[in-house]
Amino acid sequence: MGKEKPWALVSEEGVDQSLLDKLRDVLKQHFQIISRREFLQNPQLHGPKIQALFVWSLRPAAEVVSNGGAGTDHLDVPLITSRGVKVTNTPGAVSNSTADMAMALLLASARRIVESLKTAEDNILPRSLRGVEVTGSTLGIVGMGEIGYKIAQRSKGFDMKILYHNRTRRSAEAERAVGATYCRRLDDLLTRADFVVLAISLTPDTTGLISHRELSLMKPEATLVNISRGGDYGPDALVEALQSGTGAQNPNDELITFTNFSSLMFCGDHPLLAMPNVLITPHIGGNTWAAVDSIAQTTVENALQAAVTGSPIPNEVKPKGGDDNFVLTRAVANQECAWWLVAWSALIPLAPF
Repeated sequence: MGKEKPWALVSEEGVDQSLLDKLRDVLKQHFQIISRREFLQNPQLHGPKIQALFVWSLRPAAEVVSNGGAGTDHLDVPLITSRGVKVTNTPGAVSNSTADMAMALLLASARRIVESLKTAEDNILPRSLRGVEVTGSTLGIVGMGEIGYKIAQRSKGFDMKILYHNRTRRSAEAERAVGATYCRRLDDLLTRADFVVLAISLTPDTTGLISHRELSLMKPEATLVNISRGGDYGPDALVEALQSGTGAQNPNDELITFTNFSSLMFCGDHPLLAMPNVLITPHIGGNTWAAVDSIAQTTVENALQAAVTGSPIPNEVKPKGGDDNFVLTRAVANQECAWWLVAWSALIPLAPF
């Protein structure tokens, strides 16, 4: 039995009907297709299945792609802006909730919370569940943007020694406020930190940033917490490090890695899913009532500023280069789809749902 074809949502606007019929014939060879009309009848059912969106033309009246979320790696920003359409995002909407999630994963790792739940019914305290102190330990933050800085603020309450690596160094005042020390070289941070938190945007420069060599530099008992996009490290390298230890003398379970996989989906038999020293969560870093409300409010405000009032947009995304050969295509998972729909609703008007 062949592999099931991926699902694609096909716009019916901006293209002649006869051409659309021909395009459908071609698309059906590679995709299971669904029309906008069919999608709107049950978006909750169809949304999670859609992996590609085909838009035949940007409508002349389109003025903004208002993206609900900070990440825009699913949008071809250079192509969209070349058509005179602005792109906006909501960078600060999920900062607090994502920073909270980073600390939750860090603490769960240090105190073996998930593993402890499995032994609670037996009413025993295995020595193997002995945790490590977070207070006074060294935290390395890779990516000191808004979320990274909020993580530093929270970790200060645990009297942690804070190291950070960032493309641009923070001001001396910002460093003093959280007691952070700048590491110009990522290697210096990795070798010194007890906990390493990845809080970086996914770009060509950060794709695969953490791989075999970087993992080998970390302390054998260190914890890696990823709250970024999944592509910033190599899953295969992570599996190898967890199975063999970062050094030959280290047992399998000394490198305990808790990760929040953001926009990274694995097949059910992926080795990471079965490893006892790995915690994988869905994309829940920003999944709080307050964060979702903030996303919705900011997304609408961005669209109004760009398309209605014409006032400056504080959250406008400028092109940074990249391929212009594809637009608005991404894999979607869980509740991300709902906000992804907002991103292209300026191009294809959607009924409220």
